[in-house]
Amino acid sequence: MNDTEVFDFVVVGSGAGGGPLASNLARAGHRVLLLEAGDDHRCVYYDVPVFHARASEDPGMRWDFFTRHFRDDAQQARDPKFTPERGGVLYPRGATLGGSTAISAMITVYPHNSDWDAIADLTGDESWRPERMRAYFERLERWRDPRGGERVGAARHGHEGWLGTTRAHPDVGGREPLFLQIIDAMERECRERLPARGDGLEPPYDPNDWRFVLDGSEGMVFVPVAVDNGQRNGSRERILATQNEFPGNLTIAYNSLATRVVFEGDRAVGVEYLSGSHLYAADPEARSGEREPQRHVARASREVVLCGGAFNTPQLLKLSGIGPRAELEAHGIEVLADVPGVGENLQDRYEVTVVNQLTENYPIFAGSHFDAPQEGTADPLFGEWDEQRDGPYTTNGTLAAYIKRSSVADDDPDLFVFSLPVFFRGYYPNYSAEFGRHQDMVSWVVLKAHTNNTAGRVHLRSSDPRESPEIEFNYFQEGNDDPADDLTAVVEGVEFARALSSRLSDVITREVLPGDSVTTREGLAEYVRDQAWGHHASCTCKIGADADPMAVLDSEFRVRGVRGLRVVDASAFPAIPGFFIATAVYMLAEKAADVILSEHTSLD
Repeated sequence: MNDTEVFDFVVVGSGAGGGPLASNLARAGHRVLLLEAGDDHRCVYYDVPVFHARASEDPGMRWDFFTRHFRDDAQQARDPKFTPERGGVLYPRGATLGGSTAISAMITVYPHNSDWDAIADLTGDESWRPERMRAYFERLERWRDPRGGERVGAARHGHEGWLGTTRAHPDVGGREPLFLQIIDAMERECRERLPARGDGLEPPYDPNDWRFVLDGSEGMVFVPVAVDNGQRNGSRERILATQNEFPGNLTIAYNSLATRVVFEGDRAVGVEYLSGSHLYAADPEARSGEREPQRHVARASREVVLCGGAFNTPQLLKLSGIGPRAELEAHGIEVLADVPGVGENLQDRYEVTVVNQLTENYPIFAGSHFDAPQEGTADPLFGEWDEQRDGPYTTNGTLAAYIKRSSVADDDPDLFVFSLPVFFRGYYPNYSAEFGRHQDMVSWVVLKAHTNNTAGRVHLRSSDPRESPEIEFNYFQEGNDDPADDLTAVVEGVEFARALSSRLSDVITREVLPGDSVTTREGLAEYVRDQAWGHHASCTCKIGADADPMAVLDSEFRVRGVRGLRVVDASAFPAIPGFFIATAVYMLAEKAADVILSEHTSLD
């Protein structure tokens, strides 16, 4: 590649938004350049589903952001995950081919239909309606039921798409009595709490079954994951398959850190980038003090599309002169378009755990340590995965979950509670080592969806594109959820997790977190405020109505105030969708491809 070469499209970022989008544009016959700041770091941590925590701490695949949950120093310091020398709480993001889909836990759960209706109502664009959006899910999914036989018809799964999805094979649970007890506790809770559906569906439900989605249902579900033939798959596989099938259409520029969008007048015509590895400050192996790396410009004859995610896309827009005037001028950046919503409206889930210690180690993990085999050691479960692509290591560690509606939820359930057979309390340096260290723990993860707090923000730290931005989530009392419904819902989720664990009293010795001494709602609220975290950052370049001064994008992903520039990633949502964001972003990418291709039908 050279600076005189001109592509039809330049796409920045290869994650859940950029990877499928670039692939679809290339498959349609366009010449596409995909800029990726990392390289293709495929390794055993990437491939083995159960190693997802290790993947998120692999220095070859990650960027470490350190974010503030609270501006108040005293409150922030109450979080044991706070890293004072870095000024925040660890927030790992993917920095390799596939973006954060390379380090995620692979959970693939369909959003709520209300998420799509909200965008349609907000913008007046009927193409966002749930029935139309479901077609994109069916187009990308390649569902395989491990029990054999495929759910067809009313379930509306996709079976020919590019994203392999499945659930843990039932035999895995059957090999471990403690797993069966945990699953049984969830199922009994479901059958006792909820009436029979009457449509033939029985728990554990399939959360991606269209009938379950239509109802906005509650209950015990199995956990669908992006696992294909026993190993992780995602945006990376889609990109590489496209490049293999259409080698002249898709070019991947690795180790290419985008620094600004290049404009002629108000039209985006390319992207300036730096070539070199470990250039960004969030890289754990970031290089400083070296001579300035070489700058390049990638030219686009049709459009530039930013897909860097909720942190990097607003940073890149601001570095390009698109954002709040006062902030840009404070950093000496010439204002091209005064768009005050860039970097605002940052949203996330709230997550927290209830951790119990068991009376014994899980027998199935004897001799295994949740890590790649070291020299001179043997790991029978890794051997089973390596030789047969079978066994517990083909899972992400969770088999089942419970979807529940809190007392403050709107129409859709807002709590997703699942178990992990490890000690887990969120993200902090070297957290993944805890996964193999304690084999007598069960962590109940409580995830609050449809959060009300929209007060987070991403601001420039400086005009240096290699510097990471300041990220403030402004949790709970610092946010704009005045009724404190988010906090109420998470506390109810903790109480529900405790109700599930109470069904396992014969195999549990004590509660490690929040701890047996925390007995009141006020105590639980304090625990949640002090220890909650999230990992689905979104909404910092929101789609909105023409009359909304804070709207960054229109309903067709176009950046307001300029031409030839779109955003297709998690930052585009006006409100955080569903339970797990990757599925929604994949669907966004499929829709954006259709929108863009409808405007660029000619290949001349």
